[in-house]
Formats: sequence, structure tokens, C-alpha cells
Amino acid sequence: MSLFSDNIRALRVKHKISQEKLAENLSITRGRYVKYEDGTSEAPYDILKKIALYFHMSIDLILSVDIRKIDVQNLIKLEGNRLILPIQVDSFGENFIEIVSQKAKAGYLNGYADPEYIESLQQITLPFLGPGKHRGFPVEGDSMPPHEDGSIIIGRYVEKLGEVMDGKTYILITKNEGMVYKRLNKNKKNALVLESDNSFYPNYEVKASDILEIWEYECNIGRSDKKQEMSETGAMKDLLLELKREVREIKNNTSNT
Repeated sequence: MSLFSDNIRALRVKHKISQEKLAENLSITRGRYVKYEDGTSEAPYDILKKIALYFHMSIDLILSVDIRKIDVQNLIKLEGNRLILPIQVDSFGENFIEIVSQKAKAGYLNGYADPEYIESLQQITLPFLGPGKHRGFPVEGDSMPPHEDGSIIIGRYVEKLGEVMDGKTYILITKNEGMVYKRLNKNKKNALVLESDNSFYPNYEVKASDILEIWEYECNIGRSDKKQEMSETGAMKDLLLELKREVREIKNNTSNT
């Protein structure tokens, strides 16, 4: 037996549909379907996709999460019949925002699809954020000023890669890089270019196939009240503007004499 076979049996029973009827809807024989349900055969991708569409359930959940242990009605439903993990609401119906702390960050790459892991995270509410699913992630290092090490970036879940806007900042969860906060650009086919606001750090690419989740920046929660120092670039720009102003004044004075 497998988690997949347990899940499709649970879904079929919940929807009160016979094996024969479900097989018919999947355009396969009952005998073939029974092998998937009893775990003696693995379903190919085209059948997985049909099952996911039929039950309005994402393939990743059917394969990796014991759906008998979660309330399917309490899942966020997104385009293309895709579902993400369970959410909880407060007494006013506002979505809780899970906060991935520095301590919990190490386990997020493996736990992002695990309802028990997500439910174990600390939760807050920020009603002013509006609709969408939000989550908080820790900032590390100095690559994205003015967000300092230890701050929390609140991001809104992005369902489609096409929703990413050039020049905006996002939290990316990737297979190889883990969790990163960068400015994104889509000027590469099937890849994103990640840019740091700190010019010390070079740009690099991430393939679309390597991306697990994308969260668009919504707000920052920080504790530091340190005065931001002017960057060298900003100082040079101000110096050039001052020189330009002085040259203009000299020209005006010369023309008046």
C-alpha cells in the first residue's frame, strides 16, 4: 500500500463513487484502476492529472500528504484546481499568517507541504494586507537593504510564474538554493534572474523547474531603529548634482558680467 493508494481510496469513498464509475470517468478499465487503489501498480502522469482534476485536488497533495488527516474544506483553492496547505482563521474570519522563524527555517524546504509542520509555526494576523494567502519569512545577511538580518518579510503567495513582475521583490523557495529574498526579472526563457539590492552580490539565475514556491513582498516587520547610512552611490549622486548646480551658477554669473 502507498499514501497515493490510500488517498485515492479515501477520496473515492468520500465522494461516494464506485471503482467502476471512477474508472469510467478516467477513461480506463476498472481492473486498471483497482491496481492503483490497492498499490500494486503506479499511475502514470496522465492518469495522475485526470485524478487530480476529477477530485479538484493538486497532484502534490495526493502524492505527499495524508488527506485523511486534514480538512479538505479548509484548503485554499487556487486556479487550475490547485490547493495549498490548510489555513486557520481567527474569530473575525481573518487568515492567520504563519511565521517561519530562524529556528523553523531549516525545516521549511521539507515541511512546506506538510500540514502538521505548517500548523506548528507561530501565527499572527495583519488585516490590512487584504485578500490572498500570506506567510512570514526571516531575512538573513545584508544583500537586500534596508531589510536587516533578523527582520521578517511578509509575502503573498504567487500561484503562477507569469504573475511575477520585473523589478519587484519576492521570497523564493527553491530546491537547490533553499529560501532566498531577491529582486526578480524574467528576461530569461524558463528562468528567473535574481538580483540583490546590495551591488556587492552578483546576479544569478534560477530555473523555473527548480522553484517550489514564490511569495511576493507585502511588508516588512523589523525591530531596528538604526539610522540608515547613505550609500556610496547615493553620496556620489548628490556630489554630482551639487557640482552641476555650481557649474550652472558660474555660467549664469559669467553671462551677467
